[in-house]
Amino acid sequence: MRGPEGLARPWRESGHGRWLTCVFGSVRVTCLAWRGRGVANVHPADAQLSLPAGRHSRGLARLAVLEAVRGSFDQAATAIERRCGKVLGKRRLKELVTEAAVEIAVYYAVKIPTPSTREMPLVIQVDQKGVVMRPEALREATRRAAAKAAAAGRRGRLAPGEKPNRKRMATVAVVFDAAPAPRRPHDIVHPPGGRSKDRPPRPGLKAERKWCTASLIRPPEQVIADAFAQAEARDPQHLREWIMLVDGARHQLDLIHDEAARRGVRLNLLLDFVHVAEHCWTAAHACHPVGSREAETWAADKLTEILAGHAERAANEMTTQAAAEQLPAARRDAVTTCHRYLTGHLDQLHYDTALAAGWPIATGAVDGACRHLIADRLDITGARWGLEGAEAVLQLRTLIDNGDFDSYWHLHTDCEHRRL
Repeated sequence: MRGPEGLARPWRESGHGRWLTCVFGSVRVTCLAWRGRGVANVHPADAQLSLPAGRHSRGLARLAVLEAVRGSFDQAATAIERRCGKVLGKRRLKELVTEAAVEIAVYYAVKIPTPSTREMPLVIQVDQKGVVMRPEALREATRRAAAKAAAAGRRGRLAPGEKPNRKRMATVAVVFDAAPAPRRPHDIVHPPGGRSKDRPPRPGLKAERKWCTASLIRPPEQVIADAFAQAEARDPQHLREWIMLVDGARHQLDLIHDEAARRGVRLNLLLDFVHVAEHCWTAAHACHPVGSREAETWAADKLTEILAGHAERAANEMTTQAAAEQLPAARRDAVTTCHRYLTGHLDQLHYDTALAAGWPIATGAVDGACRHLIADRLDITGARWGLEGAEAVLQLRTLIDNGDFDSYWHLHTDCEHRRL
């Protein structure tokens, strides 16, 4: 018998064994060992049984991953103990989760997405959400800001607009196909006098074949590039309409424009209508009492006008009304801020074109992904994360949300077998 380095093992010895912890508890695996002078023993049965390098079986590792990405590590350890007995400690549980995520980038590099027809729009959405990290896992600028705040001394509460400098931003991107669903402005905004029963609201479009990617380690430009790569794999010849929905962040827009230019893609860029509505409601409450019918009517009129493609006119009407009514300075500033927001994003407010073509106008898909992938697991009460553990959990939750966990696990076990 020859070992992996080619040296001979002329002697065979029985009675060798090792402990293996699986979903049924701890078992002892016995096998023959081939031995040679000055070389390590070789156990051919380990390769035939595809035994892991550590003590815990791959079936137990799979169970640990599924439990750990669903709830806290303590809850996962309790669930495994209730099912299998005391077979896994919390520290090893975290290690198994980290080890399970190492092939995810390789998996998506070779996975071919399902194509769609030319008539279906291709939608991309990008957003960011913070995760509370341990100090050593923060980005350098955040760590310096936290150290500066700590050196200034402890205070009772933060100043308005001040950040506690405890979070690292995760970038989340969503790509999906959607059958066009044409709508009218009154399908989006409830008319002040109520909708007519003769014209029921048309339903919005539904996301199909949704694919998510997210990362705490990779920079935003890399996550955006991955989203574009997924979209380009679905439409390599750029024959479909590409719809990009954003929240208006300038650094994000610059990265999107750079990536689109690099790939030669013509984007239909739209600002999230929910952000527009929030600014308009703030201006409405500056002109009329909060909660009044007048404020509701004012906001509905302006939002309907914006949806009809007249955003600049609506913005100018706001400031004209504020000047005519001689609003106090603080309330007039709210109207001016809304005017500045609308006129600064006029190239992203073509909602009339989007509604007529049946495109989405809000970032509900990526907002839901941020809540599900990050808030529901990484933002649980009292959690403070290290970088590797948080990235592994985020990657695995994304994998499960994409519906790819089972096929990925086959690839992961094959890679583990080849490594050993």
